[in-house]
Amino acid sequence: MREPRWLKVARPAVLTLLLAFTLTPIYVMVSSSVKPLVDVQDTFRWIPSRLTVRPFVDIWHTVPLAHYFVNSVVVCSLAMAFSVTVAIVAAYAVSRYRFTGRRLFSITVLSTQMFPGILFLLPLFLIYVNLGNLTGIQLYASRLGLVITYLTFSLPFSIWMLVGYFNSIPRGLDESAQVDGAGPVRTLVQVILPTAVPGIVAVAVYSFMTAWGEVLFASVMTDEGSRTLAVGLQGYATSNDVYWNQVMAASLVVSVPVVAGFLLLQRHFVSGLTAGSVR
Repeated sequence: MREPRWLKVARPAVLTLLLAFTLTPIYVMVSSSVKPLVDVQDTFRWIPSRLTVRPFVDIWHTVPLAHYFVNSVVVCSLAMAFSVTVAIVAAYAVSRYRFTGRRLFSITVLSTQMFPGILFLLPLFLIYVNLGNLTGIQLYASRLGLVITYLTFSLPFSIWMLVGYFNSIPRGLDESAQVDGAGPVRTLVQVILPTAVPGIVAVAVYSFMTAWGEVLFASVMTDEGSRTLAVGLQGYATSNDVYWNQVMAASLVVSVPVVAGFLLLQRHFVSGLTAGSVR
């Protein structure tokens, strides 16, 4: 069946509009990062009057961007590591064993995704502050507190996704390992994990990127010493001016490592999401 002529014309037109809609913000960010401030602040110019790399130099001095960058890397890496580790153990138990409360645990884990994150902001804040007053364990305005906060978001989804991935792995592999004398831990480490690499990568990427771009909790749960990049970018706005060219330059610097890492792991990420959603 031949497709209508109007469809042949409409398809490239729609795709062109979608491409322009996607690339325009990227062009504005990249072009604004190499413009003098006057081209962005006073009268926006689509084409820079002159090119300058000064914004990329100034971003490190206007705010302590390097310190914020280290905070983000530490917090996101720890959140990713804890989320992946706990999710692997929990998902393997749910997938391979039948125990009392298994169904309730699975439903509870999945139901946590129904609630908006802002509902947990005030309770977590009060818990951290009161815990610090009672025990001296300072979770508020600390990297550890932020890591625990991000685990409440990423861990339930990570467990749910890995359960689906582990369910797609034939149980015959476990039985073969047990025949050879392998226990549960050895079976998990030597048999299941090498097979589940795409799913684990998908969980790791999801956990890292969820923490990397989070703003609401980071703006409330941190101070100057523990502030992350997502919140630190606000420092380019003062009471009198907003250094838009530096904001765009800093956003570009912050985005490049994450985008590069995602592109390198994209194949595993997509296959992990696809396999984990089969069941």
